[in-house]
Amino acid sequence: MNDLWVKHCGISHTGSFKDLGMTVLVSQVNRLRKLNKNLIGVGCASTGDTSAALSAYCASAGIPAIVFLPANKISIAQLVQPIANGAIVLSLDTDFDGCMRLIRDVTEQVPIYLANSLNSLRLEGQKTAAIEICQQFDWEVPDWVIVPGGNLGNIYAFYKGFAMCRELGLTDRIPRLVCAQAANANPLYLHYKAGWKNFSPVKAAPTFASAIQIGDPVSIDRAVYALQNSDGIVEEATEEELMDASAQADLTGMFTCPHTGVALSALINLREKGVIARTDRTVVVSTAHGLKFTQSKIAYHSKEIPELQCNFANPPLEVNADLGSVMDALRSRLPSL
Repeated sequence: MNDLWVKHCGISHTGSFKDLGMTVLVSQVNRLRKLNKNLIGVGCASTGDTSAALSAYCASAGIPAIVFLPANKISIAQLVQPIANGAIVLSLDTDFDGCMRLIRDVTEQVPIYLANSLNSLRLEGQKTAAIEICQQFDWEVPDWVIVPGGNLGNIYAFYKGFAMCRELGLTDRIPRLVCAQAANANPLYLHYKAGWKNFSPVKAAPTFASAIQIGDPVSIDRAVYALQNSDGIVEEATEEELMDASAQADLTGMFTCPHTGVALSALINLREKGVIARTDRTVVVSTAHGLKFTQSKIAYHSKEIPELQCNFANPPLEVNADLGSVMDALRSRLPSL
């Protein structure tokens, strides 16, 4: 492709696109508390990035943050962020969907403000990534924008940003949106393949794209609306595909998260099907920094994932500490020596 771009939303304070929405939401909570509204804190269910963003901005504002995380289902880097920022972290023996149900129950009972993307303030912040894309292309709209999808607020936020630019006369159209899901957590993909009829949640299976391991997304209706109004499509990626795509992207100097791998896999699949043309201006949205997912990268490059081929693994070479052995090792990798 000659016009392919990656929008790296993970170059932010907490290494995630969630910062865009959370600074808006926490600013509003800060205002409400200064108006003496009865809000004792802000709470969220999270697969990692939401809790990192919430805890950081709450810490800055001096507001208690309450985080519900699924036990043993997120990376250590994602777990340590809310802990380090002083959040009240509850590690629950359930999946994200279970955490989401519990935080909604809690926020209905006590004056804790719900910070998940069910809250429209989050989407108001997240839509700015779409506005940035338009601005960075001098208000020329790309043909395609590919967004990883889990709880599905982000795909709607992108649609909302692009629609606002068109409404204001800054652009003349909306790009075609692609929502990319992991095959192990693909309720929107199944709904799309069924012609948008009778949505059914799924039990999300483990995936390296842990932040989108969600089987019952709260923003399903908004996501369907966004895709239907942008002539959008949904694609999925297997674990092998998403990890290989992430590794290929890293070979260009990026350091991608597995969720970016899902979006890149969707691109590869749609190129192979001829849906996306070689000359189409295409933007792949990278949602988080790869430094949050070093465990999965180490396992991939060490070929420690039995069910995967790890086609682009690059393990270190174990070499004796003498010149001959070192030269032999270099020649094995650099045939021109």
